[in-house]
Amino acid sequence: MPLYKLEEFDPNYRETFGGDDIKSLHLYTEGGTEVGAVADALVDKNGRFRYLVIDTSLDSVGKKILLPIGLARINYPAGCAYVDGLSKQQVEHLPEYQENIILDHEFEENVRKVYRSTLGTDTVTSDSETYTYEQEPNLYGLNEQYHQTLRLYEERLIANKHRVKTGEVAVGKHIETEIARVTVPIQKERVVIDRVQPSDRGSMVDADEVKFQEGEVAHIDVYQETPEIHKEAFVREEVRVRKVVERDIVEAQDTIRREELDIDTSGDLNVKENSVEINEPA
Repeated sequence: MPLYKLEEFDPNYRETFGGDDIKSLHLYTEGGTEVGAVADALVDKNGRFRYLVIDTSLDSVGKKILLPIGLARINYPAGCAYVDGLSKQQVEHLPEYQENIILDHEFEENVRKVYRSTLGTDTVTSDSETYTYEQEPNLYGLNEQYHQTLRLYEERLIANKHRVKTGEVAVGKHIETEIARVTVPIQKERVVIDRVQPSDRGSMVDADEVKFQEGEVAHIDVYQETPEIHKEAFVREEVRVRKVVERDIVEAQDTIRREELDIDTSGDLNVKENSVEINEPA
């Protein structure tokens, strides 16, 4: 996995750390002996610290070495970093780190072997194809209270939706009145008495055939129709009230930002960047 100098990975790393500068820290042993100063830091492509570059000053020994980040304890408020038991012998046996060096797996293995002998993990074997820093947490495990990870950020448009009340519909009834007129044909009877001259007027009638009567000689019932008007209610129409859901597509756009990694190298370096597939959230 390629490693990058701190400022190569993030030119504005001081702002990322809120003004803290790891390069300004002096390195001490837990007993208080000054070992040297932090000259730089090396991070992987994910921005995780892997090594501190230490400019040592132990007695007559003075060279730059790599210190795995898991062996250091950084205390920004105190302005210093601590390492447990970095000896002069270890510094002497560590390969010297130079600015134009090719930091490959073999170089790192030479660094790790020196520290493994002190930690008692000499039996650890690593293959350049399968090795990961997570295999040796005692060398690269981070205490998040004292170490920081650089992260590259990007903005995304997140689409959500929520229901809002846009209005309401109340359905009621009211009564309207009007004057209605109907016509009903009716019949009524009346009696008509016609008096006419007999056709045989003046002719003689046999006295024995004539019967004179008094009282009622005819009876006729007379009828007439009277209208009966009343009101009845009928269903005029039915009204059904329901809701329908209409769907529409709303498009939105905005300008989003994404941080990309800028890597500046100088000299004849063999820098290889590995990529890790990241699953985007659905």
